[in-house]
Amino acid sequence: MRVLAIGECMAELAPASEPSDYRLGFAGDTFNTAWYLAQLDPDIDVGYFTAVGTDAISQQMRQAFVDGGIDDRHVISVPDRTVGLYLISLENGERSFSYWRNQAAARLLAQDAVALSKAMDDADLVYFSGITLAILDPEARGTFLSALRKARSAGKTIAFDPNLRPRLWASEQQMTDAIMQGAAVSDIALPSFEDEASWFHDADPDATADRYAAAGATTVVVKNGGEPVRYLHDGNRGTVPVPTLSEVVDTTAAGDSFNAGVLAGLRGDVPLAHSIARACRLAGKVVQGKGALVSIDPNEIK
Repeated sequence: MRVLAIGECMAELAPASEPSDYRLGFAGDTFNTAWYLAQLDPDIDVGYFTAVGTDAISQQMRQAFVDGGIDDRHVISVPDRTVGLYLISLENGERSFSYWRNQAAARLLAQDAVALSKAMDDADLVYFSGITLAILDPEARGTFLSALRKARSAGKTIAFDPNLRPRLWASEQQMTDAIMQGAAVSDIALPSFEDEASWFHDADPDATADRYAAAGATTVVVKNGGEPVRYLHDGNRGTVPVPTLSEVVDTTAAGDSFNAGVLAGLRGDVPLAHSIARACRLAGKVVQGKGALVSIDPNEIK
């Protein structure tokens, strides 16, 4: 199986041992999912499509892709641009974030429609998120959605995590409209109920699943924190319990890693409930470590 994740990876400055020291890393929602997918199953060919600059930190980011087992051949280099940056601040154990992304090259990832379509042509499954949509201007967003629609018509499977982030959008209406446009070109939707309840006013996870199914998704998996995962697949509903954890250290990439667990099951045609259970175990391991990318042993979560 060949998977292409599309979106924005950012440089991350995380607190180190001394208050004035920071550690450089790279993370971003679709990149995190791609990274975990590559760790889970080396037999899956995982690629990443984004745009970076030509500066030193952009080259470091591309090397991080390769080091993580992710194919970077479809990454676009944009002169006079760089990568987005965010800084993590800690106070009493709580994390807050400061972002610098106005000059991020990733905002131009849909500028070359031919390169975008070619990258999708090489994949069996294309994965994107609401953040992927949010960083594009309206014209580029239309180009991107058109490319996804074409790829789906050609038999590609399209997977989508709505990942609603209101501060990235000009208005709530723009955000919700664009999210449902993304859903309309997707086969698999991976929403989080807390976000959906806040912005779409869904009464329960089943309402979330129904809305995405009505938009055109044949598989909807609704994450709900520590509550059971609800899913709707080919008209059939189901529930998968989430194991209770004795300790949670950092929830940064819980949903991203969960998505990787679900998508990994597609290669072996694993029953969806089994893939969701494995995804829950993976996310449980991830939240017990620090940072977005936590080393895992795939054998421990089979």
